[in-house]
Amino acid sequence: MRRLLPDPMQAPADPRARARWLAQEYAVPEGLWVRANMISSLDGASSVAGRSGGLGSRADEALFAITRALADVIVVGAQTARSEFYGPAEPHPYLADARVALGRPAAATMAVISARLDISPALLEQPAVPGSDTVVITTRSAPADARRRVEEHGIEVIEAGENVVNPSQLVDVVKGKGFESVLLEGGPNLLGQFHHARILNEICLTISPRIVGGESSRILLSDEDVRDLRLVSLLEDEGFLFTRYQHQSSS
Repeated sequence: MRRLLPDPMQAPADPRARARWLAQEYAVPEGLWVRANMISSLDGASSVAGRSGGLGSRADEALFAITRALADVIVVGAQTARSEFYGPAEPHPYLADARVALGRPAAATMAVISARLDISPALLEQPAVPGSDTVVITTRSAPADARRRVEEHGIEVIEAGENVVNPSQLVDVVKGKGFESVLLEGGPNLLGQFHHARILNEICLTISPRIVGGESSRILLSDEDVRDLRLVSLLEDEGFLFTRYQHQSSS
């Protein structure tokens, strides 16, 4: 892996040193920071056969783990959690100790979004991961029986909206829990909602050197809402491009 922008540099070969180098490259500023991490093919597909993993590489998986290790909370829609077989966030093998030394949990909290609490039983029944936590964010109108089913698995249910989960209220909720670094991992509808609410600071987009075709969705689905972003860094590995774009208003 190498950095192309802002200044060319080769990443360290040693895995531990490379993880620390990437953590510095993707460090977030102090205060609330909302970042999305997504992947797209050259022709704009966000998945292959319904899963984003078909577009990735070992380097993309490593960077995926780094952005998680830097987050306080990982936000994902219930549909994406089901299709990508989500479980609790795993502590990073090289960065978890640094989190603990700073008084943070070993891994980020996983926050699954579902307005109707349609949560996969497989996710609810995942074994707990030491140093990690899972919460479900829903609406005040969510079915009471579905809420009880989730809570019976020892998972906290948090309300952020009346009939739909409101991104601004969601951010207020996570801030109230002491979280500042928010990582969105999809899907496209959730990312579109955060974009439209104008509370998204940064998009980390991996561009895969693959052509997919078919009818895969884009990384972001919303009504047309044009905004300019600026490229702040660019890494490359075996033809994969790892970009970081920030909204013009983000410092």
